[in-house]
Amino acid sequence: MPLNRPRTLLALMAGTGLLLVGTGPSLARTSEPEPGSPAYVQRDTQNIADAYGRIHGEGGQLRNPAYLPALVAQGTATSVAQLLTQVAEPTRPALTAGNSVPGWDVGNPLRASWAGTRGRARRVAFTNQHGALLRGTVWAPAPGARDPYSGRRLRGPFPGVVITPGSVQGSEGMYEWLAQDLAERGYVVLTYDVQGQGASETFPHPDGQVFPFCDPTAEPLPGEMSGCPGVPFQQQANFEVGTRDALSFLHATPARPYANPGSEGARVDAANPFHRLLDRSRDHSPFTPGRRQRTAIIGHSLGAAAVSRVQAVDERVATVVALDKLGSPLSSGPQFRPVVPALGIQSEYGFSVSPWFLSGGSSISPQPSPGGPDPQREKATGWDAWDAAGIDSMMLVPRASTHLEYTDIPLVLPASRWGQAVTSVTVQRWLDRYLKHRGGPRALLRERMRYLEPTGGGTWSEVRLRRDPLLSSYYCSAYRLDAARRTLRDADLTGVGC
Repeated sequence: MPLNRPRTLLALMAGTGLLLVGTGPSLARTSEPEPGSPAYVQRDTQNIADAYGRIHGEGGQLRNPAYLPALVAQGTATSVAQLLTQVAEPTRPALTAGNSVPGWDVGNPLRASWAGTRGRARRVAFTNQHGALLRGTVWAPAPGARDPYSGRRLRGPFPGVVITPGSVQGSEGMYEWLAQDLAERGYVVLTYDVQGQGASETFPHPDGQVFPFCDPTAEPLPGEMSGCPGVPFQQQANFEVGTRDALSFLHATPARPYANPGSEGARVDAANPFHRLLDRSRDHSPFTPGRRQRTAIIGHSLGAAAVSRVQAVDERVATVVALDKLGSPLSSGPQFRPVVPALGIQSEYGFSVSPWFLSGGSSISPQPSPGGPDPQREKATGWDAWDAAGIDSMMLVPRASTHLEYTDIPLVLPASRWGQAVTSVTVQRWLDRYLKHRGGPRALLRERMRYLEPTGGGTWSEVRLRRDPLLSSYYCSAYRLDAARRTLRDADLTGVGC
């Protein structure tokens, strides 16, 4: 089965703020090169280069003159603010990269002007079930706002979204791009740092103690790795606990406040500051069992594994989005089961970028692959389970994407130029269907995309994309969507040979 993709052309239209991403003529599918041939190696070399597009691509970090000055200013401001917050809470130590490495939590500095111009944001603090202080931000539409794409007036109450970060010291600032994109389209979104990451506390506070305490000799709680709950931070239990506690905080009101266990001596919030905007009603949807709240959970990396499990056991959740990767019985354990509609956005590469002959194994742990990439490697990570269960699901693999596609990190780590845009537009369409019940399957499958991205000086510029040329030539993208009278299904959306 041929794999060639159309060549991407970039044209920046002077004075319009409009970046067009189009396609030239497609190569004949019969000309698909054999693995190892000069044409195949050339294409793979270009794919590897494009995996650094966020840094050096057209309009990328190094080619936008507004980026570096904004990074210096916002990186400094973020680090100073976090330092002052930590000094004010000496009994709640956050011994994390986010608190010790300047600029770690800054995200995309070009987005600093979003709050107050395109939407609202409020910093919050609450404890998890172990008493560790978690810090986060709630994002919401601006008063009287209109949808920036359609011009439609946004009218609440709005569905809710919780975004759980990835592991290896992922922080909420790295996911502000998606929170802002959703909030300005009519969602109330909570981003937060799990215990031991970003600006959140490292240690638990058992039995309501003011000072953190760990007993490494104690019997671990179910799912925990040690007798010190939440320590080490690199364990799936932290992300599952964080997701469920964040859901509880998102839905908390002054009349029904969040419990904040173990919060003695800490300054915490009792309720979501935008609780009046949140739709907490239970909705009978044809896509989910029972009556569920209009709430989605989104996770990346170990956070994706966590939300893949939480969707099966938490009846507040109406849909789930997993960013590299959607869980499966193999990866998530025998008790895992698909329950609600699931969107998976998955990546070609892991933390580093490797050539075609090292694409075996997983994206995180490459192994030799003399025959080239296995097209079904990504499909088998989760979509198959949802498909077999007959539940609406979709999986896209952006071309040249890496595991860091979904984290805004300055300058040093690989990510493609357009993977974040494809992800955001697809998530917006997915939540429109499964939380707002707008648009049918055809809206999700529409190839043409419009995306607004910050370009500096408080300006957001429109990008027009064609989705399919920006999907992987190596790995399967797929969907299974129930229409009114039939099921739409394609296990090989881009024809890579699944």
